[in-house]
Amino acid sequence: MTVRTPVVRSDALDQRCGAEVHVKAENLQRGGAFKLRGAYNTIAQLDPEVRARGVFAYSSGNHAQGVAIAAALHGVPATILMPDDAPALKLARTRAAGAEVVTYDRYTTDREELAERLASERGQVLVPPFDHPHVMAGQGTAALELFEQVGELDALVVPVGGGGLIAGCATVAKAQAPAVRVVGVEPADRRAARDALDSGEPVVVEVPRTLADGQQTQRVGRHPLAVMHERVDTIVGVTDEQLVGAMVALAEDVHLVAEPSGAAALAAVLSGQVDLTGARIGVICSGGNIAAARFTELLATAP
Repeated sequence: MTVRTPVVRSDALDQRCGAEVHVKAENLQRGGAFKLRGAYNTIAQLDPEVRARGVFAYSSGNHAQGVAIAAALHGVPATILMPDDAPALKLARTRAAGAEVVTYDRYTTDREELAERLASERGQVLVPPFDHPHVMAGQGTAALELFEQVGELDALVVPVGGGGLIAGCATVAKAQAPAVRVVGVEPADRRAARDALDSGEPVVVEVPRTLADGQQTQRVGRHPLAVMHERVDTIVGVTDEQLVGAMVALAEDVHLVAEPSGAAALAAVLSGQVDLTGARIGVICSGGNIAAARFTELLATAP
């Protein structure tokens, strides 16, 4: 099962941001990221005979670990398709959770097409990383817990990759506080979410070159986009430099280790991408799966 992750506060972080900031520490979730929520919810709802054949997923690392852990908890086999340049820590922990890992080149291969073919060949059911109602609903429990822990918020800031997290969280947020402002954050060099929100249709982009490996998806899903169109107010982009700055702030002010993708929401607040001065803000720190050597290397590059 998932754990109820804490919300952390810091006077120093509030001063940096000019606002009252509540950080939902999903980096402390089992598997090191929010992804277990959606994976567990999806696998739990499969028919037993379907689940027994095993599950298949594709992921750059965090969904991989979520599916591997959820499958192990249900006693079923899991196969995960992961890019060959995924962080070594994420690869190792996915295997340690009991999953078989198959690798591919993320820059030359259509991972969804490959995953569908391999899952069919193995007779396993595909658990997608974001484009599924049960995945979205599971991810939304992070926001549900946050509102239960801190009450109403003026704004909720959430990282965006494929859109499952923000779709689930926006649904909860608007139900809890209809006036809350929901802000999504993606890498500056990846406009998949911003362009999709503007056009109303998924937009496929080239795999972005960014530190935020958890947000290197080429599109947002159709299911998440439909929700985003109704319940997300805006999406902004943050640079690698801003991501590292947010990692520093999380480490220094609230003593949390975040991977670049996990620091994206705070990066948007710190860089002033949206004006949230004086507001009560919920910030989803979505993951912390980063090796110690890589973490210190990145922090050393901060201005």
